[in-house]
Amino acid sequence: MSDEEKELIALRNGSEKAFETIYKRYAGKLYNFIMTLSHGNRYAAEEIVQSVFVKLWEVREQIQPEKSVLSYLSVIAKNMLLNRYQRQTIEFVYQEYIMQEQLPFDTVTEKELDRKWLQDFIDELIDQLPPSRKRIFILSRKEDLSTKQIAEIMHISVSTVETQLSLATRFMRRQLERNYDKLFLLCLTLLI
Repeated sequence: MSDEEKELIALRNGSEKAFETIYKRYAGKLYNFIMTLSHGNRYAAEEIVQSVFVKLWEVREQIQPEKSVLSYLSVIAKNMLLNRYQRQTIEFVYQEYIMQEQLPFDTVTEKELDRKWLQDFIDELIDQLPPSRKRIFILSRKEDLSTKQIAEIMHISVSTVETQLSLATRFMRRQLERNYDKLFLLCLTLLI
């Protein structure tokens, strides 16, 4: 039995050490793969790599140790990237349609109120995060610090920062998806 198969079996049993080993071994390769597919979109590559490893952890019990981990991760990453592009395309087409159908009018005050409401909503979601995850998220998204800088400030590993950011982003995304109808219309009014 190869070392990789042993790690996958350990991962299936919930070993965080095996997960971290697999993450360290494949995160860079997966990042480069997504960078190639996305034509150098660093943000998408970083987000997708984190999402792929969160997904790996979630489905760890279904992993087949005899299969290639890199192939499995690559398929998940490719599908996530394609879903992202599909979602962006649909939103772009819809925005274009709305912009063509809308009559021009001045709503600066209304837009400012909408923008403030959206920011308050996001701040409320951030407040729901566990304290350390909240701090990591704020340092990353509001203070624009790198994962390495955050790890140094908080005296934790870079992979812990990346995992916490991924979990925070996922939580935010889920909450935003629950309010998708309201937020989508709000965002559209802000763009018009």
